[in-house]
Amino acid sequence: MAVYKLFPTKDATLYSILPNMNTGLDEIIEATETSFAHADPNPQTSRFLINFSEDEIDDVLDNKIGINGTSSKLLDNNLWKVNLQCFIATSTGLQSNTTVECYPVYGNWDMGTGRYLDEPEQTNGTSWIWRTFSGSVAAQSKWLIASYPTGVTASFNTTYAPAGGGNWFTGSTVPYFNSNLYPISASTTFGFYDTKDLNLDVTNIIRARYTGAISPDGFIIKQEIEFINDQEVQPELKYFSRDTHTIYPPALQFSWRDYTWNSGSSSMEILDTLPATITLAQNPGVFYPQSYNRFRINARPEYPLQIWQTSSVYTNNYYLPTSSYWAIKDLDTNEMVIDFDTQATQLNADSSSSYFDIYMNGLEPERYYAILIKSDIAGTVQIFDDQYYFKVING
Repeated sequence: MAVYKLFPTKDATLYSILPNMNTGLDEIIEATETSFAHADPNPQTSRFLINFSEDEIDDVLDNKIGINGTSSKLLDNNLWKVNLQCFIATSTGLQSNTTVECYPVYGNWDMGTGRYLDEPEQTNGTSWIWRTFSGSVAAQSKWLIASYPTGVTASFNTTYAPAGGGNWFTGSTVPYFNSNLYPISASTTFGFYDTKDLNLDVTNIIRARYTGAISPDGFIIKQEIEFINDQEVQPELKYFSRDTHTIYPPALQFSWRDYTWNSGSSSMEILDTLPATITLAQNPGVFYPQSYNRFRINARPEYPLQIWQTSSVYTNNYYLPTSSYWAIKDLDTNEMVIDFDTQATQLNADSSSSYFDIYMNGLEPERYYAILIKSDIAGTVQIFDDQYYFKVING
């Protein structure tokens, strides 16, 4: 197993047109450019903040990936990576190319309990102007709009909206983390017909956070071009938040390579014949989110050679070739939850069989899932999808 997902502890959207409004419990987070009148565009923007548990991040890095302060492992691009995933709810008004940027937040912020256009407006958390309690008279509760520390910045346009909109790191100022070699930002550009889901590589941001080079205050996501004074250009990107009532909350996905092939003294052969029969062993079918399970694979030719032996040739097990991988899809939506990955989902092998491990915590509970096996056998790449089903339940 080399994929592990964490879910957010908090998120909120900052709206320039409603600079005191908190949206910490809204079902949507958005990075949107909007004009509110055709004759007088009055362009406005929104950005969203999202954060994850620092303890959970450190636990994955130290106890699952095995970094434990080892700099060579921390900086090894071939060993592990982290992706920030956000799933699109609505997208409108996009141009041929739209770029979304992600930076690490500077400054602790309160999520609050507001929703978009609450009446009365909620001000008990972060907003465009305020970092913590909106409306506080304490200057330290506001986002910085001047005199930034080295390596910290902000962006706003006071022609159209108050100064604010969050603060973020642009680089590291400590000698033990070189942000020129490991830039602490991420971005993605998509065309009109591309998927609008975000899958941002934030590995370097997590590296900087782990070393203490930056504070653990989460991510800010924004469009590259903001405050667009053109009523014909209003790109809106709305994503499901942690408070969504769907199966699409944001996630921080850790992927790492834990591939091992140690057959020991086993005399099992590698399967090199098609057609083949592949079955899944050690699958109870129902798991709790806290579960961790090792799935073993039974593989054999569909029509094995007849040889003299005291047991049936149909009981002879085979290893799958080294170019074999696993994936998980949601049975209801048919969407890939964890896709095939040549680094992160390669099958392992020991003296008993080919196998792989799954942490169930990254899967939405009360859902049915299917396991897919992809293997290059005798020069033919084949995907086996033979009702390898299981369910994750609350408990």
